[in-house]
Amino acid sequence: MDFDLFYELAVPPQLGRSELQTYHDALEELALADRLGFRCAWLVEHHFMAPYSHCSKPELALAAAAQRTQRLRLGFGVIPMPLHHPVHVAERVATLDLLSRGRLEVGVGRGFSPREFEVFGVPMEESRERVEEALEILRRSFLPGPLTYHGRHYRLEALDVVPRAIQTPHPPLWTAAVSPQTFEWAAHQGLGVLVGPFKPWFMVRHDLERYRDAWTETTPPRAGMTIGVLCLEDGERARRLAAEAFTWFYRELYRTTLPVLESLYPGYEHFRELGRFRALIRLGIHFSLLERFGMVVAGDPAECVQRLRTYEAAGVTHLLLAVGAGAVPTEVVQESLACLATHVLPHFSRAADPG
Repeated sequence: MDFDLFYELAVPPQLGRSELQTYHDALEELALADRLGFRCAWLVEHHFMAPYSHCSKPELALAAAAQRTQRLRLGFGVIPMPLHHPVHVAERVATLDLLSRGRLEVGVGRGFSPREFEVFGVPMEESRERVEEALEILRRSFLPGPLTYHGRHYRLEALDVVPRAIQTPHPPLWTAAVSPQTFEWAAHQGLGVLVGPFKPWFMVRHDLERYRDAWTETTPPRAGMTIGVLCLEDGERARRLAAEAFTWFYRELYRTTLPVLESLYPGYEHFRELGRFRALIRLGIHFSLLERFGMVVAGDPAECVQRLRTYEAAGVTHLLLAVGAGAVPTEVVQESLACLATHVLPHFSRAADPG
């Protein structure tokens, strides 16, 4: 199992940290993660979701990170494809692959925020078919020669899309996966899956079984899961800090997803399975609940190793660690990164390089 990092670039008011400091702290943390041997750092794309996420242009932050790191891979986690013209996406992807010297990973998705779709003028009910068309265009952009595509939403004729990605045959491709149907679709498309932080582990475990059963590629399936983690040599201190940080993070996360849970926009019926948690969310998220649902891990190295083995045993190949979930000072994040690298990562076998 590989260990990646996951960033929302949150700006919690209780930390008293500015946007400027948030971005620069994150870049320093990524430089440290590069030296410590973490595999990849994933940055989200969200709009109008302060203070939960201030990462609206991840390609710019990834470009900055590319110049501060040498080995750490850099990932879109994920690009909401319906909100962008796919040619723009192809150009951004190739440019970042060049700037990082072939270290880019690309996650695509539908997006889930009704406000984003409204502001950017895209009907939310078209999101699935737009993703399928945009993904096909992105894949064709990696091929030699002009790009031509005729679809319902996009018609492109003999475009010379430059620059070109340098990874062969292309940067590893992933998709955000929430619904059981998306896991099957991802397997048929040969995509890795990225499971976001808001789904309880018992659901994710069944989804991953479905994904592996549908996988027909010769290469191994790739399953990434986001989880809140804080590992320190003093386990009691880790749990104390994590309780406040993760409670804040998940409350903010569910605040952003409740409009979809409650409205069930066309094409987003899969969120209904999360509806059973609405009452709990309304009553209040708390740390013990998050632990019970397998959504956070906090403690000393031995405790963290024991709990993280659960995910490895169930077929998670990449853990996307939200270390402190952006809600603890950077000094604590860096301390936890070092603790993980020294005392936790050596206990886990490394996944095969993604293809």
